[in-house]
Amino acid sequence: MKRDLAGLSMVAAIALMAAPLAAETPQRDVIAAKVDQQHEATIKALRDWIALPTIAAEKRGTPEGAEYMRQLALDAGFQQAKIIPTDGVPAVFATLDQGAPTTLGIYFMYDVKQFDPAEWNAPPLEGRLVERPGEGVSMVGRGVVNQKGPQMAFLAAIKAIHASGRKLPVNIVLVAEGEEEVASTHFDQVIAVPEVQAALAKTMGVFIPAANQNRDGSAEITLGAKGAVEFQLVVGGETSDKYPKTDVHSSNHARIESPAWRLVKALDTLVADDGHTPAIDGWFENVQPLTARQKELIAQAANPEREKQEKALLGVGKWIGDEDYQTSLERFYSQPTVNIQGLVAGYTGEGGKTVLPGRAEAKLEFRLVPKMTKAEAVSKLKAHLAKRGFDDVQVTVSGGYGPNETAEDSVLIRAQKRMFEEKGIAYTIRPRNAGSWPGVVFNGAPLNLPASQFGLGRGGGAHAPNEWFLIESSDPKVYGLDEATMAYVDYLYVLAEEAAR
Repeated sequence: MKRDLAGLSMVAAIALMAAPLAAETPQRDVIAAKVDQQHEATIKALRDWIALPTIAAEKRGTPEGAEYMRQLALDAGFQQAKIIPTDGVPAVFATLDQGAPTTLGIYFMYDVKQFDPAEWNAPPLEGRLVERPGEGVSMVGRGVVNQKGPQMAFLAAIKAIHASGRKLPVNIVLVAEGEEEVASTHFDQVIAVPEVQAALAKTMGVFIPAANQNRDGSAEITLGAKGAVEFQLVVGGETSDKYPKTDVHSSNHARIESPAWRLVKALDTLVADDGHTPAIDGWFENVQPLTARQKELIAQAANPEREKQEKALLGVGKWIGDEDYQTSLERFYSQPTVNIQGLVAGYTGEGGKTVLPGRAEAKLEFRLVPKMTKAEAVSKLKAHLAKRGFDDVQVTVSGGYGPNETAEDSVLIRAQKRMFEEKGIAYTIRPRNAGSWPGVVFNGAPLNLPASQFGLGRGGGAHAPNEWFLIESSDPKVYGLDEATMAYVDYLYVLAEEAAR
C-alpha cells in the first residue's frame, strides 16, 4: 500500500504537520520515525484486537477481553497491569511510572456493541482496509472507532516514545472497563477499589482517547457529556396473573388482558403528545439550563455546511419542529431524553399468526443533563408509573451514570486549545457531548477531577454497520492513524507543560 501524502514520506508529513510544537516535543522527528517504523505492527495489533470482541450484553468475550486488555497495557510499557473483578465484567488497572512530576489518568473501554454480520459490507471482526472515496484508506470493523482505533493510537504513542529512548513526560494511570456499552453497570466498583482510587487521586485529570476531527480537518473539544441510564419495561405473565404465561390464540383478547397494549399505554405516559418531550413527573426539576457562554459556543459551531453534513450523516431532512440548526443544537446539548431503543411483543415474522402475546418488552434509555442524577431519574420513573396504577409494569435498570462537566479553564482543556492553536487547527468547543461516557465517576465525588475526550483522526459508524476509522488520509489536514498517534505524543508534552504552570 502506498504510504505517502502529497508526495511527502509519511515521516516527513507527520513532522511537517506539527512543526510549531517542535520545542515542546523533544526529538519529535525521531519519535515520528518510530511511529512510521511500527505502522504495520500497529495495524496488525488493531486488527487482532477487533477480532476479539467483548460484548457485555451477550456475555461474549469475557473474561478473555480483560486479559487481552491487560496484556496490551503490558506490551505498551506499563510496569504493572492487573484485572479488577466486579459483579459483572472485570476491568483492568495499570500504571506507568516515569518518574515525572505529573500523573495523567486515562480511561479505556475494551467492550464493543453487538453486530449483525448480514448488515455489513465487510466482515465486522476482520479489520479490512478499504478505500473511502475522497478521504483515503479506512479500516472497517466493530469497535474500530469506538474506541479501539483511538486507543491503539494512544498505546502506539507510548511505544514510539519509549522506542526513541525517551521517557514519557507524565506518569500514567489507566483504567479500562468492559461494560461501557451497557452503561458501565459496575464501573463504580472499580473506582471504589482503594488502590485504584488512590492512584487516580494523584492525577491531573482523566481523558478518553477519541477521533474528534471533522472532514474539513477542524477539531472538536467537548466540556462534558450527558449521562445515560439503560433499562427495560416488561409486562406479561411474569409480572401479573391477568396476563397469559405464553402466547395464546388472539380470540382470547375478548376476555384476557393484552401485555402489548398495556405496555404501549404505559410508554405513552412517558412523553408528551409531541412524541419527544419527556412527561415524567418532576423530570425537569433539576435540569440545569444552558449558560450564556454555552449558548455562545453553540452559536459559533452552527454553520450551514456542518448542518448539511450532519443531516446527510443521519439521513434526515429536518430537525424536530423544522427548527433552525442553532436551535436544534441547543436542544441536542441541553435536553434530557426518554428514548425507546427497541419494542418487542408477540409474532414479528412474515404474515400474521393470530396470537395474543404473553409478554411485551421495551428497552429504553434516558440521557441526563446537569444537574440530574441516575438515582433521581430512576426514582421519578418508578413513582410516575406507580401513580398511574402501572404496578404490573416491571422496571429493570441494567446500568447507568450521571452527566459530567469539566471547566473550560481546566488543564485538560487548556492543553487542547494550546495544541490546536499552535498547530493551526481550527476547532470548536461543545458544551457537552450528547452521547455518553462515564466521566462522572472521575469528576464527581470523591475524585473531583477534570475529565475530557481528546484525539485527532476521523471515523464513523459507531454502534452501526460498517464502522470505520481512517488509517491513511488523502487530505493533509485530516489525520490518519500515524498522525493521530503523533497527536497523542504532542498532547502528553503540552499537558506536562500546562500542569507545571
